[in-house]
Order: sequence, then C-alpha cells, then structure tokens
Amino acid sequence: MATILRMPEVAANATHATLVQWVRAEGDCISLGESIAEIETDKAVIEIGAQGEGILAKILVKAGTDVAVGAAIAVLLAPGESLDAAQGLLGQTTERGSPGASVLSANSPPGEVAAAAKPTTASATTFEDAPVSSRRIFSSPVARLLARQNGIDLARVRGSGPNGRVVKYDVMLAVAAIGAGSVNATGAAMTRVVTASAQVATSVPSSRGAAASEASPWIEIPHTNMRRTIARRLVESKSTVPHFYLTADCRVDRLVALRAELNEDREQSISLNDFVLRAAALALREVPAVNVAWSENALLQFERVDLALAVSTPGGLMTPIIRDAAGRSLLEISTEARRLAERARAGQLRAEEFQGGGFCVSNLGMHGVDEFAAIINPPQAGILAVAAVRAQPVVNADGQLAVGQVMRCTLSVDHRAVDGALAATWLAAYRRLVETPVALLI
Repeated sequence: MATILRMPEVAANATHATLVQWVRAEGDCISLGESIAEIETDKAVIEIGAQGEGILAKILVKAGTDVAVGAAIAVLLAPGESLDAAQGLLGQTTERGSPGASVLSANSPPGEVAAAAKPTTASATTFEDAPVSSRRIFSSPVARLLARQNGIDLARVRGSGPNGRVVKYDVMLAVAAIGAGSVNATGAAMTRVVTASAQVATSVPSSRGAAASEASPWIEIPHTNMRRTIARRLVESKSTVPHFYLTADCRVDRLVALRAELNEDREQSISLNDFVLRAAALALREVPAVNVAWSENALLQFERVDLALAVSTPGGLMTPIIRDAAGRSLLEISTEARRLAERARAGQLRAEEFQGGGFCVSNLGMHGVDEFAAIINPPQAGILAVAAVRAQPVVNADGQLAVGQVMRCTLSVDHRAVDGALAATWLAAYRRLVETPVALLI
C-alpha cells in the first residue's frame, strides 16, 4: 500500500523545518522507523525515521528546502505498486488544506511538489467559507495569541498542522490575506489589519535587482531556523517578561586555588564554569522557590534541578540541560557539561537534551568580559551571567587593602515568578558556595 511520508512536528508549535539531506536514495527498501533524512529544527540537526515501510519510490523535497510541518516529503510504495497509487493520497492532503500536490509523475524532479505546494502569498483559501462553530478548534498557543492581537477568528482559519491544527504560519497567512484585501472579512477588527510583511515587501528592493544594477555593499546570509527562533524568542522575552537584575562581586581566591590543586594530576581538567554550575545547582536546591517557571495559570515548581547552560555554536546560542544537576558531583557535572557542549556544537542534540529546565547559566568569562546581563529564556524564571575573574583591590578580613580575585555575577530574574528579596536570597546562597568552594566537593 502506498504511504506518504510527511515532515514531522519535531518540537512543540514548530511550523517548519529545513530538510538538510537525504540519507537514503530513491529505489531503496525502507523499514519502519529507519532513518531516511536529516532535518534542521530551531535547535539542532536531527534524524527522522520513516513512518512506514516499503520502497522509497519518489523524493518530493530536495535537500536544503524549508518544509512545512505535515507536508509530503516522499512516497513509499509496496513492491509492484506504481506512483499512481499515491496520487489519491496526495490529493486528499491538498483538500484538507495541508501542503500537498495535485500532480505526481515519475518524471517530476525532487522538490517540484514541495515548491508547488508551499504557500508564498496569502489567498482566500486561507479561510474557511464560514466559521465552523460545531467543531473544536485545535490551535497552538502562539497562533491563539497572534489571532487575538489581530482580531482573527480561528474558526475561519484553515489549519495546516497535524490533524488540521491551526499553527502560527496559518494565522500569519490569514493576516496577510486581510492586509492584501483578498478576503471579504466580517467585523471591523478584521478589516483594519495591515501586515508588516506586506509593507516590507513593497519597500525593500530585491537583492538580485540591486546586484544587477550595482555592487552591493553587503553579503546576504540567509537565516537558519535556529537564528529565526533565537530572534523571535529574545524579542518575546524582552517584550513580555519583566526583567530585573541583581549583581554581586564574588571573591574566588579559594576557588581558583582549589581548582589549580584539583587539576594538578588530572588529564581532564575541571573548569571554573564547572564550579559555577555546581554552585548554581546547589543554590537552587537550597532556595527551591527560585527553581520555577511562569505559566498563565500557575507557577510551576520543579521537583529537581534541571540546569541549562548556554553554549555558543556556529549556528547560534543553544542551552542544553544538565538533568538533576543538584544530585550530581562536581566531576559528573564537568563530564556532562563537556559532553552536551560537544554535541551542541556538532548539531547532534536530541530534543530531550535541550528542552525544559527552570534556570540557566551563561558564562562569558573566558572572553574577558567584565560584566553583562543576560536575557531570560522563557518559561525559565532566571539566568545567571558570569563574567571574568579579575585581580583587583579588595579589603581583607583585617580591614587591610589587598589584591583579590573577583568574579562579577549578574542574576536576571522574571519578576512575575520571583520577587526581589527571594532573588537576593538565592544570590547570597550562590555567592557563599562560590566563596567557600570546599562545599562544592561534598
């Protein structure tokens, strides 16, 4: 029996993913769950498995194509079947509003179907003919928010997600359709909508046209899914999360000396960041009210400390998670942090390795940064920004001026979830642990 392989929803609320490469070729025999391609999500490059078994008869999407979730990407056939057997399935896909193809032939080149199906302009087919009040409307949280902001009735939006789910991309198309005047919308709210995308399309000249007339002063580097997601989440964070900041100078003379002693005969050295991660985890266990996440209906209190660490990769910033960090020793944290960082830079993180966590640590000390404040990664409630260790004048216990090793740390907090005094309590616990590092070895 013919089977249509589709782009899976590999992350919550994902609408698109880039098909990086096919690892199997047309004519290959495929087993259920067998890896057939690699896709780039907003976080990493991951493998996807076949949702059926048979012969990979036709590849519909060529490598490097941005594909909507649910779109057809390949056709599997049973031995002896022809491509005509898949035509009806692709037609059904088109009828229910998901990306699909109305024509499929043995001569169709890879990517032709996806290119023909991928919506590029808004049209009246974005909307149902009339609101459907008798059925439940399935939609993503981002889609609902965007619909409310633009006065869009979700009952009239045709969903392209799994099982007809309305996703962000569908609402964006609806907004664009109204702005282009292609829908006779009812209600003043729907007729007032004008999209920024339409304005940009008429005001920004084509890069190809500019190149044809004169040498361009810049080089266009296309956005990856990861870069788009980073941009979107950072804007959302600074726009919707009420940040406040607390800064503390930590005396780390003893920590620096302890690290040097521990690393004397070690092949795999322990970094200062490993101590920082261990201290942050223990402070979260000591002050559990900071180990929370904000949601619209309730404050989510985590039972264990899943600590995120910021890792710079060629594609952008990633935050893999050290699970149960407070229950791990310093050496275990060091080993796990190194493993996750290597996988992040190689683009090999699995979804469970970077999703979740209630708190994050971002360390730029290795770059010589004196001080910085990091942006919270929602729904996490806090992030600790760690700067470089500096030798500077300090007043010792005897009241005498001396030279000390100082590390400045700035805590960014979501004020909806954590109040100032509570954040100060956590920062004091963290500072005490860093300044008495023997406690980090217990």
